[in-house]
Amino acid sequence: MPNAATASSVPAQSPKKTAPTPDKKYKCQFCARAFSRNLLLRHDRTVHAKDGGVPLVSEVKRRSTTKATPKATPTKPAMGMDTATLEQIEASSEGMVDIKTAAMLMTDLHHKATAQMASHEDHLDDNAPPYSPDHTTMFDASNPFMSSAVPLPQMPWDNFMSNSVNEPKASSVSSSSLSGSQDTQLSQLSFNSASTLHPNSNSAQLPPMMERYPSNNDTLTPSLQNLNATMPISGPATPNGLSPFPFMTGPVSPVDYRRSPGPSQPITTPKIPQVHSEEEYHLTQENVRKYDTDGSTFPNFQTQSRADINACLESYFKLFHHHLPFLHPESFNPSQVSPPLLYAVLSIGALYTFNQEKAYMFHIGSKMLTNMFLQGNEDFSSRKCPLWTMQSTLLNMIFASWSGDPKGLEWTCSIKSLVSNMVAGNRYELNLRTDAREGRQPTHAEWVEDEGCRRTYYAVYIFFGMLTLTYNHTPAISFNEFDTLELPASESLWNLEVVDEGSWRDSLTASTIITVREAYDNLYQGEMVKYSAFATRVMINALFLEVWYHKRNFEALQDVVTEYKLRLAMDTWEKSLEICEPETIVVQLSAPHKGHPLIFNAMAVYRNTRARLEVDLKSVQEALRYHDSYEVAGAMTNARDKVKRSQEMIKVIEECFNCIEIVALQGIKWVGRTCATNWSVEHPLCGLDLMLILSLWLYRLEHDEEPATEEELSMYNKIRNLFDDEGIDVLGSKLSSIVAKSWGSMLDEVVVWGITKLMGESFKLHAQALVGYEDAVASGSGDTTPTMSSQGVDLDMDTSFQAIQA
Repeated sequence: MPNAATASSVPAQSPKKTAPTPDKKYKCQFCARAFSRNLLLRHDRTVHAKDGGVPLVSEVKRRSTTKATPKATPTKPAMGMDTATLEQIEASSEGMVDIKTAAMLMTDLHHKATAQMASHEDHLDDNAPPYSPDHTTMFDASNPFMSSAVPLPQMPWDNFMSNSVNEPKASSVSSSSLSGSQDTQLSQLSFNSASTLHPNSNSAQLPPMMERYPSNNDTLTPSLQNLNATMPISGPATPNGLSPFPFMTGPVSPVDYRRSPGPSQPITTPKIPQVHSEEEYHLTQENVRKYDTDGSTFPNFQTQSRADINACLESYFKLFHHHLPFLHPESFNPSQVSPPLLYAVLSIGALYTFNQEKAYMFHIGSKMLTNMFLQGNEDFSSRKCPLWTMQSTLLNMIFASWSGDPKGLEWTCSIKSLVSNMVAGNRYELNLRTDAREGRQPTHAEWVEDEGCRRTYYAVYIFFGMLTLTYNHTPAISFNEFDTLELPASESLWNLEVVDEGSWRDSLTASTIITVREAYDNLYQGEMVKYSAFATRVMINALFLEVWYHKRNFEALQDVVTEYKLRLAMDTWEKSLEICEPETIVVQLSAPHKGHPLIFNAMAVYRNTRARLEVDLKSVQEALRYHDSYEVAGAMTNARDKVKRSQEMIKVIEECFNCIEIVALQGIKWVGRTCATNWSVEHPLCGLDLMLILSLWLYRLEHDEEPATEEELSMYNKIRNLFDDEGIDVLGSKLSSIVAKSWGSMLDEVVVWGITKLMGESFKLHAQALVGYEDAVASGSGDTTPTMSSQGVDLDMDTSFQAIQA
């Protein structure tokens, strides 16, 4: 544009240099002003174009386009010309415009045009049609650019879409580095985006991209296979109000629906148990009063309003339940469930609402009522033990072990054998019930009872595995305990609303159910296995414990065959994610994963297990038992000799990089503020080993005299680039210290479980030691991890309700 203006102004300047005689002036027919012939034509075209003058070429095109498409495509608004500026330039230059003035004029016009185009695009986005609330279509089919777009899967997406689509919040992640659910989210944004595919409206209709075909028959045409490879294979994570993409919902399975055989299933949301009426609220109060014969907990529970109870129930079933789904939401009735189990659920729900005082009140009340039942039942037998005792005790153990208080962990260790005995006796009774059916399919009520038992056993097994992973505790349940037991069914089947027994039998027959032994053998033989998301979490827990047993064996260094089989089983487990049982449950959690939260949690354990094959941080795990951040930080720093520089270690560092990359792509500050409520506690627990290994490996690269290899330098720069993109100043600081400090700051940003605050403080102290400030550890602030007693909670169960009784 400036070049054109310059070219047009040069002939106007040349007469001034060569011919002293001024040009003849011509009078404007509209404003009676006099101009030379060239300037009069320009004046007429610009200032008086709308008054009948000859318009400019661009305006002619604009007017013709507007008339050609009056209804289909919104046109760009005409840009108003600054007539005052033009007239001032013409008057001051006496009919002559120099090159500099013309360039300034065109630059000004360019800026105005750019601003007007931007505002016009915003206007188009604001007027974009909302998602249709009825079951017709998500987009307006009349738009020409949608006539041949790729159709969406035949599922009621619009049930979960908001009525209006808002612009997503700004993210620190560039579009080229998005992964997980974010690329899926962006793929569903409006087609007005410049980066979206705009097929020719006259081309033929493309076939559906996500139809269900058999896994061995990919019938897509060759021309679409490359496009299909780039398409997201599932819907995005289903965020809540804290998510940067609050309007995005969809299926949450890691499987490719196009390769999952079977009929399409509707997308559903799990039921949230609530106290729906005042009558039900009074029934709940009466149920607790009758159970608590001593009156030790009921007075405190009586002060809780219906809104308080519902808030805790909602927090539990929305934020915690999906990470360990052993309770059945459809049959969980607060007015009928056993009070110790209700208290245990409310205690964890209160934690997620950041009400520690109420959480400890319910936690201690649940332990008191459970002990009352066990001690008052003289003929107690693990075979006849009701399921709720195991479930409430499990929730209380989870609460105490991750509370950040060593007394809670000591209590958990004291009753592990009791819970293990409950699992063994209850499983024996389950086998008897199953054998008594003699091959007959169970009714829905019978299946829910049996599946609830199996899920509770596996939840205990997973929790004990996490105790081993975090504190190096010897596992209290052997894998052989579940040898012939069926793995958990899919979450879709577990939350299915049954209309009649006939449809229920069809759903049960169509589901994939295998035993633990079958899945175990297939993994060790390198054969991919299809099972549910919960079963995926169970099997990686089994593999982790196998690695733990292997590394604790004195002959582990010589047992190369076992280690090879373990690596083969883990590789097969990871490949089996591609054929995982499809889930149609919408989980409202913000996390960077394509599937159910159980898959995301299982991947965290998988990365930790990979690292355990090479590095054993037993001393750090044992220091964690006593919850002293200075002791933990000291053990971290002293473990640097356990991290070697080798080819095998590069593979471990890649897993560490994958762990921190997930956080960096989401934004370290963003994850620090949201992961406490959206991610499982398994992520910080599994990440401790990985981030410690990573920081110690970086420390060795920075201080060893041995020069870094090409692979090591490449990995080092990849890690540095993550923090450069995050806006963290890495110049003048050791990258090893930055990694440890950033991870520690993220862990104690928002605290639900006290153990994360302990680990956050330990990592920050470890970061100081890595940069040479060992004396800062000894002369620190002296703040300790908050405990139950420091929160004003009396740990003596017999006196915790003394004030109420008085």
